[in-house]
Amino acid sequence: MKKYIFTSLLVAMLASVFCTSGQILKPGFDKEEYTELLKVCARHGDSLYFKKIGSPQKFRFVYRSANIGLDNCWHLWTSDSIAVISVRGTTSNMISWIANFYAAMLPAKGKIMLNGKKPFEYELAKNPGAAVHAGWLIGMAYLAEDMLPKIDSCYKAGIRNILLMGHSQGGSITYLLNSYLHSLQEKGTLPKDIVFKTYCSASPKPGNTYYAYEYEAMTQNGWAFNVINSADWVPQTPISVQTVNDYNKVNPFTNAKDYIGKLGFPKNIVFKYFYGRLSRPTIKAQKRFERYMGRLIAKQVKKHLPGYEPPAYVHSADYVRTGNTIVLLAKEDYYRKFPDKSDNIFIHHFFEPYFYLTAQLP
Repeated sequence: MKKYIFTSLLVAMLASVFCTSGQILKPGFDKEEYTELLKVCARHGDSLYFKKIGSPQKFRFVYRSANIGLDNCWHLWTSDSIAVISVRGTTSNMISWIANFYAAMLPAKGKIMLNGKKPFEYELAKNPGAAVHAGWLIGMAYLAEDMLPKIDSCYKAGIRNILLMGHSQGGSITYLLNSYLHSLQEKGTLPKDIVFKTYCSASPKPGNTYYAYEYEAMTQNGWAFNVINSADWVPQTPISVQTVNDYNKVNPFTNAKDYIGKLGFPKNIVFKYFYGRLSRPTIKAQKRFERYMGRLIAKQVKKHLPGYEPPAYVHSADYVRTGNTIVLLAKEDYYRKFPDKSDNIFIHHFFEPYFYLTAQLP
């Protein structure tokens, strides 16, 4: 009898240890999990706003960062076994909007001088063609440096499961943060047994096709989601410009001019004319995009961050929707509650319509 009691106690103790240190988060979109994270993320707003939404039930507030970078901020919430990193979206501060408009693309792997001291090194994708949004990369860099000591503290406290969440601009930064933290795990800078699960909510497009490919491959087993209200215009931004230079190396455009030249007269003249008419406008548009959304906006960024040195931009503006997308489909009942005719251009972008549509999911 004593042996049986001892064995039962031992099994219970082992089970308790496993539940504490083992994997708790599960892959796959979880409606209740996302709803709770919306409540957490809404706490970046003022009390009059989040009072309408309700309080998080599973997590308690632990830490709020200072306003850093381009008016970026993050919150840490925890339960006994899970931490939540919540990234703030765009604020009313002009520099926060400048961060959105600083949409020239930077390499997804490299160094960036933020403050004239030590460069921030990052690897968000291995493909040399991968590129991401400049303004959100800067925001992620400042936030990540503040987050890492807190992640270490959570780990020492026994927390091995971390939810990453951001809404709007916060969602775009969270894409890049997810990639960055995984790269640190690959390098051994962060423990490999930390499980990250990510929800990017109402997020604009974070980078180009090659970044999206690697992000989706990294998270394709159900560890990251992009949640979009179909009536929301923000996830359709930034403006995308795809040129013949944005394709894989093997494509029908690389040697198009040589091929056209071999067609013989008059076919070569006709095809050369049509090829030029199709390709030149997009290339010109990309150059304008880089000039206005890169070099011009960078001057304002440098005023706010005196030590910032803009790296060489990637000659691309091929922004694409990224990640495993959960579409919150707006239907007639939705438009009765949130009409298109509203004077508020963000009527479909705030937390309330996302709560409403999420509740309609099965």
